[in-house]
Amino acid sequence: MQDVDLILINDKEKTMNPSTHNEIQGSVHEVKGKVKETAGKVTNNPNLQAEGSAEKNIGKVEKKLGQIEKVFEK
Repeated sequence: MQDVDLILINDKEKTMNPSTHNEIQGSVHEVKGKVKETAGKVTNNPNLQAEGSAEKNIGKVEKKLGQIEKVFEK
């Protein structure tokens, strides 16, 4: 999956705030982690389950970092 750095709105380029980018990436990692964790449980694969759990937790941290950055942007 590619990182999204630009949003086109009415033919104008607007760069995405780093905080928003971190929140989006965090959400993506969180969802991917949940999917891997569930797949690991279903297939009885503890390695995949652990990998999914780790990625989900990384996503939570990344999302929280974006939220904290938003507070300091104002």
